[in-house]
Amino acid sequence: MNDLRGNVRHSVSAWCFRRLYEAGPQGPASMTFEAFCRACAALGLESVELLVPNQWPAVQAAGLTCAMCRGPSSIDYGWNRLEHHNDLLGYFEPAIAAVARQGYPNIITFSGLRQGMSDEQGLEHCVQGLKRLMPIAEKHGVTVMVELLNSKVDHPDYMADHTAWGVELCRRVGSERLKLLYDIYHMQVMEGDIIRTVEAAAPYIGHYHTGGNPGRHEIDVAQEIHYPAVMRAIVATGYKGFVGQEFIPQREPLDSLQQAIAICDV
Repeated sequence: MNDLRGNVRHSVSAWCFRRLYEAGPQGPASMTFEAFCRACAALGLESVELLVPNQWPAVQAAGLTCAMCRGPSSIDYGWNRLEHHNDLLGYFEPAIAAVARQGYPNIITFSGLRQGMSDEQGLEHCVQGLKRLMPIAEKHGVTVMVELLNSKVDHPDYMADHTAWGVELCRRVGSERLKLLYDIYHMQVMEGDIIRTVEAAAPYIGHYHTGGNPGRHEIDVAQEIHYPAVMRAIVATGYKGFVGQEFIPQREPLDSLQQAIAICDV
């Protein structure tokens, strides 16, 4: 796929397509992970993301990068608990160093769950912990991305479930090495108004994910988000990072991935 416009840097979240390269209830894998990476490169993708270190050699062999590396936190184990901070710092320091050695740009992290905690208290706790992490990220030139997720359908009780909360987090931490992973699907579920939101929050957004709503499937006309308009708005902000396809295909996966790249290639 060599006729891409070049305004969008295309990536894909590997986990959505793992039925291609991992055996499961559907039967044996149809290809190796290495073959999946080569197929992604042939479609014009620059990146396969949300990988762990033992998957990095496959993307490198395919001539790709990993635009978003997995980190040592999780959706329910994040920075909004003070008692997590020391452990998270101990886990993140070697992880960030390893990402930097590979020349990869970003590593993902999460707020954690509310579990009765107020959003303001959780925000302040996240600020305290991430301010301690930022000197490590700044030293290695790796950006830490806090993902915004919906708490309405997929991730009940997740704290970083609105853009305004994430923007305030980045503002209070005050480092260019902390950004938001803005998941278009998740934020459509929570708040909608995608285009005006990304225009206003653009300085704080470092990565985008896609997904069709409802269902997080293909991003075509069978769902409610008009991705060409959203992508044009993102490009108009001057964004130069990656857009990661993160939908769970219902049809032939690579055909759906090719279609999604074409839809987003504005």
